[in-house]
Amino acid sequence: MPSMEFIAGSLSGALGLAVGYPLDTVKVRLQAHSAYQGILHCMSKTYSNEGLRGFFKGMAFPVLTAGINNAVIFGSYSNALDYLTESRHAARDRGKAASAAQVFAAGCFSGMMQVCVYAPIDLVKVRLQGQTTVQRYRGPVHCIAVILRKEGPKGLFRGGLAIALRDIPFYGLYFLPYEVTRKALTQSGKEPGTFAIMMAGGVAGVVTWAFATPMDVVKVRLQMSGVEGRVYRGVLHCMSVSFREEGARVFFKGLLLNCLRAFPVNAVTFLSYESLMRMFCPPTR
Repeated sequence: MPSMEFIAGSLSGALGLAVGYPLDTVKVRLQAHSAYQGILHCMSKTYSNEGLRGFFKGMAFPVLTAGINNAVIFGSYSNALDYLTESRHAARDRGKAASAAQVFAAGCFSGMMQVCVYAPIDLVKVRLQGQTTVQRYRGPVHCIAVILRKEGPKGLFRGGLAIALRDIPFYGLYFLPYEVTRKALTQSGKEPGTFAIMMAGGVAGVVTWAFATPMDVVKVRLQMSGVEGRVYRGVLHCMSVSFREEGARVFFKGLLLNCLRAFPVNAVTFLSYESLMRMFCPPTR
């Protein structure tokens, strides 16, 4: 029987992804293409050319598969933290918090574990979202088939190194501000309330995306490499070419959108995760 952490992570992840998907589409387009002058210009061009459905391109596939990815993230984090604290939920039940180092290490482990699952899913999502003038893919299945035909199985992991460089430290940092903020907003000896969980989740999302955006830009460009525009040979080549042509500011493309999207998405994700865990595993009295 699958662990409750994996089930709760699966459901909460899909819900969080659905909440932030339109802004994620705008973010991907800003990072992948230099034709847009800013957020509002990208949104207006998307709407005028494709209507509202343009903001939801490729949404079905990542929403359906987000459960798998987030199940790995939350399940790996929870189990790693339990292992590091040498207890199964006992630390929280006794009010004893894990150390910052343990939270960071468990987060890094969860980021590492989800890379192989996430890379192909994210590649298909970005390819579908990035379609503007030329519609190369009719849907996620067609996109996968085209990638396999042209690049083989390894093509599904294009940008995988950038994802690993982003997500391993990203998830180490992701859970740390969540735990700190939740504890700060919760009275000693009491369970955290809805406000504390949502604020902690939102803060965690904003803080981590502020640090993750530069490598996120590189990831998107590598995933779109050869599809529309320039071809990049790898992470360092992408970084050097992007810096030479657009300056240091290129690595912060989509930063504002990432932060605006991160707060509600992660507030909803953590609230639904914590609520489901309380439903599945009520605290012992």
